Amino acid sequence: MEIKQLVRKNIQAVKPYSSARDEFTGPAGVFLDANENPFGTLNRYPDPLQRELKQKLSELRAVPVQCIFAGNGSDEVLDLAFRIFCEPGADKALTFSPTYGMYEVSAAINNIELINIPLNASFQIDLEALDPYMEDERIKLIFICSPNNPTGNSIDGIEEVLKRFKGIVIVDEAYIDFSSRDSLTNKLNEYPNLIVTQTLSKAWGLAAARIGIAYAGAAIIEYLNKVKPPYNISLLNQQAALAALGNYESYLHNKAILLRERRMLETRLREAALVKKIYPSDANFLLVEVTNAGRVYNSLVQQGIITRNRGSLISNCIRITVGSPSENQQLLNALKQVKV
Repeated sequence: MEIKQLVRKNIQAVKPYSSARDEFTGPAGVFLDANENPFGTLNRYPDPLQRELKQKLSELRAVPVQCIFAGNGSDEVLDLAFRIFCEPGADKALTFSPTYGMYEVSAAINNIELINIPLNASFQIDLEALDPYMEDERIKLIFICSPNNPTGNSIDGIEEVLKRFKGIVIVDEAYIDFSSRDSLTNKLNEYPNLIVTQTLSKAWGLAAARIGIAYAGAAIIEYLNKVKPPYNISLLNQQAALAALGNYESYLHNKAILLRERRMLETRLREAALVKKIYPSDANFLLVEVTNAGRVYNSLVQQGIITRNRGSLISNCIRITVGSPSENQQLLNALKQVKV
């Protein structure tokens, strides 16, 4: 697959902005090239290509540095993908519902029609329903969230989509750390049209730092770097990411607690009279069908416990994030006060 053929003509022609830190790297006694203030501790621009951060991610994920892009949250990657591959008002994208809502928002911002194909009763891709769209040349992007938000399950059949689709497939692995399945980053060499997005917001505990990552072939990464703002990740956030990635034992420890607490919540929630069903989860949350989602949600709010009412997407369901052991116990105690 020739990636360049999928890229908008104007993006191919764009000459990327060259910052002072692009043109000179390395140590120097005096920096007078970037119109920075000479005073202070945060007065210098950060590395625009986040080289140290990408090197650490490369070691962690066994992906070459040239196949890694760092963004201001994964949402930046989504937005850049629309800008690179989709002509506004002409091209289309496709996803499967229910899923992460930013695909729809980003598509609307970029004036791209987003086709939503419902997942089946098991929250899996209906390949037969997808089949008529696979040859539509106007569809340039397919978004697949796996493990999926808000359902929590891992999605099957992704490689079948990758093999058949002639555009770009973006697999959103924000919750992959909580799954027993392998990341699709190990398939990058097989599928040049694959972009895998991950984040440090979930398992790494850096939601406030807004660090999203895209793993893809070098050709795609070159276009992402070409279109992104010059200094899209601050020095503070790069330092926070490096500190977290450098403390792998803490990551493993906290993840083990969350997985243990997820299992505990599954067991204890089944005992609650108001719970009708708990959907299988490979994420750090549970999708729970209750007798009356609005009533349960509001009752929990009154007790200071905030969950997410997903009843508008999946009837009478609330999404419960796995918290700390004490927070989870508070949730279970609060649920006992909810009148069925």
